[in-house]
Amino acid sequence: MSVPPTSLIVSTYNWPEALKFCLLSVARQRMLPDEVIIADDGSRQETRDLIEAMKGIIPVPLIHVWHEDLGFRKTEILNKAVRKSSGDYLIQIDGDVILHPYFIKDHIVAAEPGAFVRGTRARITPAKTAEILLRTHVNLHVFSKGVYNRLNALRLPVLKSLGERKEMKSRNVRGSNLAFWKADFIRVNGYNNDLKGWGHEDEELAARLINNSIVKKIIKLSAVQFHLHHDELQRPNEPFHVQVVEEVVSNNIKTCDNGYGRS
Repeated sequence: MSVPPTSLIVSTYNWPEALKFCLLSVARQRMLPDEVIIADDGSRQETRDLIEAMKGIIPVPLIHVWHEDLGFRKTEILNKAVRKSSGDYLIQIDGDVILHPYFIKDHIVAAEPGAFVRGTRARITPAKTAEILLRTHVNLHVFSKGVYNRLNALRLPVLKSLGERKEMKSRNVRGSNLAFWKADFIRVNGYNNDLKGWGHEDEELAARLINNSIVKKIIKLSAVQFHLHHDELQRPNEPFHVQVVEEVVSNNIKTCDNGYGRS
């Protein structure tokens, strides 16, 4: 399969220090996306200033999609970012991860029709995260001090087939390492805007993709990323989100009413 036009979508909210390292890791990619789109859920001026500065470092278009801060509305801003994208294939990450230099290439290699891709992430301890944020650059690898979930930091291209499998279940899908075809995303009407606040919006999207016979492809030993530590967010709406996911699965719901088409 030829390389599809690819957009990288980066979600962020008021953590420009982390976003800086995320975007620096994008600039170091051995295979760049055609564009980078920041899905900004209402960050302050510091984030806007950082993105402007990074435009001189990232050698592809860097597009800032922002809406007013009216609470946690990640689904809405992701839908808006997808609408601004020009790629046929979309790779989605969070702005608090640092990418392995072959992250984009690994995702493009893993892409296939009729599938979306779920990756994993290694994690960084609080102490190591604090140290990184004081630096001007960072080089992380599987043996770096402060890395845990080390298996997820292991990149072995010759063995990557051993880390691939497919299933028709939406469990353990996380938007920080996710890729899908834009046409498939539009087919299910994107993210569900009724899910406000933290939790399970990516799993609910995955359930609708699966209900449309789009298989989940799980990859390990490739598409490596490192997640910077932060305190857990409050989750007042999580029970409702879980209920929505369960209804989508049990009722074979294939689209949502309040989604991409209303963003």
